[in-house]
Amino acid sequence: MSESTQSTTEQNPFTRPAFIISAALVLALIAAVLVIFLVPKSDSGGQPAAAGTTTSPTASSTASGASTTSTCGLPSTSETALGIAPKSTWTLVGKMATPTDPKTFGPGVTDSDGFRSCFAHSPTGALYSAVSMIALSSSQSQALNTKLTDQLLVPGPGREIAMRESETMASPTGGDTTVQIRGFLIKSYAHTEADVDLAFETKNGVLAHTVLPLRWVEGDWKAKVSDDGKLINDITQLSDLSGFIVWSGV
Repeated sequence: MSESTQSTTEQNPFTRPAFIISAALVLALIAAVLVIFLVPKSDSGGQPAAAGTTTSPTASSTASGASTTSTCGLPSTSETALGIAPKSTWTLVGKMATPTDPKTFGPGVTDSDGFRSCFAHSPTGALYSAVSMIALSSSQSQALNTKLTDQLLVPGPGREIAMRESETMASPTGGDTTVQIRGFLIKSYAHTEADVDLAFETKNGVLAHTVLPLRWVEGDWKAKVSDDGKLINDITQLSDLSGFIVWSGV
């Protein structure tokens, strides 16, 4: 696989300080999507690279004995890789096509307000969970954003900061921030940790990707954020889907 990244912030607008959002997962995704809409298509975008996640030492030492039972009883698996696109049923969450398999991979629970949770302890369950988080974060719903931050971020100081910021976050206006998933890679998968690289496309045809680091906590996948509430990995522009497993609902 050819792996390359933009070498400077001048080449890569997504890594300039103005675009590194100090907020919860939902804030970062929404803000990055807005930025992407302002960037023209380019032939010099980056390609998927090794996940640059950071892991809490305490989490690594205590997570190995965690139960693989999901909160809603979805089946788990001992598989640690996903090399082909799963055959998925897609449903709209807001305007974003999102994979749905409530009896096998998740979400096993969908609340009356549309909030989705409880995914399988498996590579496909982690993938479905990651896509669902992006879909929920792009819904432009204050209530869903707050609920996502409260229930789907790994507990810790970063989550507390994200909670405070999400409670005062104003929903974006004046533009369509819809993105659609175009491909994925499971960068790594272990007993309680998964790094899911998602490629997506904006309404105006710009491709980008980000690696969402997930942790299995209390029977569900949750997103990891740094202690200051920031996303661990940047969202960067792509020139094409080389290196990704193509997978999309629309």
